[in-house]
Amino acid sequence: MIKAPSFTIGIEEEYMVVDRESRDLIGEAPPEMLMECQQVLEQQVTPEFLQSQIEVGTRVCNTLQEARDELARLRRCVSRVAENHGLAIIAASTHPFATPASQRHTEKERYEIIARDMQEVVRQLLISGMHVHVGIEDDDLRIDLMGQVSYVLPHLLALTTSSPFWQGHDTGLKSYRVAVWNALPRTGMPERFDSYGEFQRHVDVLVKAGVIEDGTKIWWDIRPSVRFPTLEMRITDMCTRIEDAICVAAIYRCWLSMLCRLRARNQRWRGYANMLINENRWRAERYGIEEGLIDFGKGEMVPYANLLEEMLELVIDDATYFGCAAEVEHAREILERGTSAHRQVQVYEEAKAAGTSDEDALKAIVDMLIEQTMDGI
Repeated sequence: MIKAPSFTIGIEEEYMVVDRESRDLIGEAPPEMLMECQQVLEQQVTPEFLQSQIEVGTRVCNTLQEARDELARLRRCVSRVAENHGLAIIAASTHPFATPASQRHTEKERYEIIARDMQEVVRQLLISGMHVHVGIEDDDLRIDLMGQVSYVLPHLLALTTSSPFWQGHDTGLKSYRVAVWNALPRTGMPERFDSYGEFQRHVDVLVKAGVIEDGTKIWWDIRPSVRFPTLEMRITDMCTRIEDAICVAAIYRCWLSMLCRLRARNQRWRGYANMLINENRWRAERYGIEEGLIDFGKGEMVPYANLLEEMLELVIDDATYFGCAAEVEHAREILERGTSAHRQVQVYEEAKAAGTSDEDALKAIVDMLIEQTMDGI
């Protein structure tokens, strides 16, 4: 009999570092900046592929309130250190006008290998994401849940979109980050496996062939973590507002709990082919919460608001159990006011309507992102 999962939670966020005056991304990080962050946060802060990015990770948390407190502490610390250097952080998955050509990658062996192997593809990776880990200690259960939870990943992406702009123009997509990420190998929806052993055998083939060093270079939208006994959700954009990040993490955790409740009754979530899930993934990438997703059972398009209410109804018992009903129901507020992507487009259009130049309108987006990254912290 499988022991019940702990459902602990951990969240990783990747911030972009901007110059306060120009609002552009920095090309090269001050060498002492990371060290100053690590003096306070130790291993909870690490460099990212680009020097204009910095990654943080919470400790293992038992409650959503713990996770929120951790994220707030991490954002405060990194923001404070950045300010000492005339810089600021933004929690968004793309910068409104920065260009990849002006960026330098971090001098670290892992990143040197990626840069060598991926060439121009990786030079376009001017993107950031949020990863949510949930403790599922049994190996085979992690694989089983990975196959079932894939269905809801596009729904979670739609709630987090924060990357509508790319190199100074509105892409028309709510998550252009996903479009950039798709160019890498071993991304997208996961394969389905019958056991952890089967999954590991497939990874071992790639390792033996010299394609990858280990499973950390499997970059699916969801994957069994190599470092922790967790199921790591990776599809989401960065949430500019901390409350939105906690909401999405709460829904993901509760959805996994709901699937475990089904399993205890010898039931399971119906599996759908990736060709169907990928269609919803594209719609979330393109439209976010605006145009609805496909209800595979009905075979028709359903407004996102309807799907959200169905999701909340399915996980309300789990949210009550974990004491995070308010965090889960915050999704309705996201739906009402829009995601970061909506706010970015709104700021730009309002600035342009007021007669502001393109350059200043884009800078206004950065100012808004700086402010809302620290809102409520």
